[in-house]
Amino acid sequence: MAVPNRLACYSDPADHYCHRIRFILAEKGVVAEIIDVDPRRVPPELADANPYATVPTLVDRDLALYESTVVMEYLEERYPHPALLPAYPLARANTRLLVHRIQRDWCSLVDRILDPKVGDAVRANARKELRESLSGVSPLFVDKPFFLSDELSLVDCCLLPILWRLPKLEIELPRAARPLLDYMERNFAREAFQASLSAVERAMRKERQPV
Repeated sequence: MAVPNRLACYSDPADHYCHRIRFILAEKGVVAEIIDVDPRRVPPELADANPYATVPTLVDRDLALYESTVVMEYLEERYPHPALLPAYPLARANTRLLVHRIQRDWCSLVDRILDPKVGDAVRANARKELRESLSGVSPLFVDKPFFLSDELSLVDCCLLPILWRLPKLEIELPRAARPLLDYMERNFAREAFQASLSAVERAMRKERQPV
């Protein structure tokens, strides 16, 4: 149960949309109560806070927010340091467009692969499409330490949770995707990213965890 007057986040420890919120909280150094939720057994407090009973749901005193992009924007405005959106309107708009494209192009494929109701052929096609798409954007990571940026942004907060799940998705990137693989290695070692991981997520790459 969430503690009154304290920031709380209802989160599925296996879900990549929830992971992005936990990553942002960790990156900004925001102390929040993370309440693990099994989507099949929604606690009554979550249903009271969110009419759709979905995760992630962020509760800040009397305010309850859901849908991960809404929660991300709120956290960026509520806790502006370190900034995860650029300072200038044009750059901010471009960042939001990249988040939207990740949502449409890659998150939809991840959700299809993980959907137990999807047939094997559909899942295999989604897996192939995601692998090829990620490999295709790998050159974009040659000149910048982050996704088309010199600074970590909300784009990375959406992308890295997907990349962390590649073993679970049964996707192995080719050697030709070395720039993207290097990006993954650098940012998976990031202190905030490590702090954002649930036990379930750590198990996805158990053999690669730092000693």
